[in-house]
Amino acid sequence: MPFTKQHSQILYETAYTSIQHGLLYSKPLSIDSHNYPSELQILRASFVTLKHRNNLRGCMGTTTPLRPLIEDVALHAYTAAFADPRFPPLKTTELDRLDINLSILSLPETLHFQTEEELTQQLRPKIDGIILREGRNHSTFLPSVWELLPEPREFLRQLKQKAGLPPHYWSATISIQRYTTESISAP
Repeated sequence: MPFTKQHSQILYETAYTSIQHGLLYSKPLSIDSHNYPSELQILRASFVTLKHRNNLRGCMGTTTPLRPLIEDVALHAYTAAFADPRFPPLKTTELDRLDINLSILSLPETLHFQTEEELTQQLRPKIDGIILREGRNHSTFLPSVWELLPEPREFLRQLKQKAGLPPHYWSATISIQRYTTESISAP
């Protein structure tokens, strides 16, 4: 479901405000979803990706819808800025050159396959986000990762490595789901 321009703007401004709030108060912006349009109150999963001067600065989110979308965006904007373990917390001086991208996820769809070849044939480059699960190991790549890894086999190998598995690992118990995203950036 595409969001209206107004809804996209509300989501983007909420992400930005949550980051500003985090700089001032060291916690995410508190949101009462009932104060927002009903389309932003639905349970949806999101990821917030931050770039500073075109370099990744943080990316946090979830593939499981756990809270109203407007609350999810506020939380993940904050965690991308201040709790991504790959980066130090965002500094006030970085805010003016910060690019914020929101990825709003569709509900995941389980893929059915017997072999890795069957799986790779079902992958849709530049469309699918992929969730891999194998026992306690799991990982996801947003559809935007296809820009860096455009070949399905390599995309899958890197996804396995992200999950802590060897790149050529295969098992009959691997579970794969796919999802699409609606991307929202600066208006």
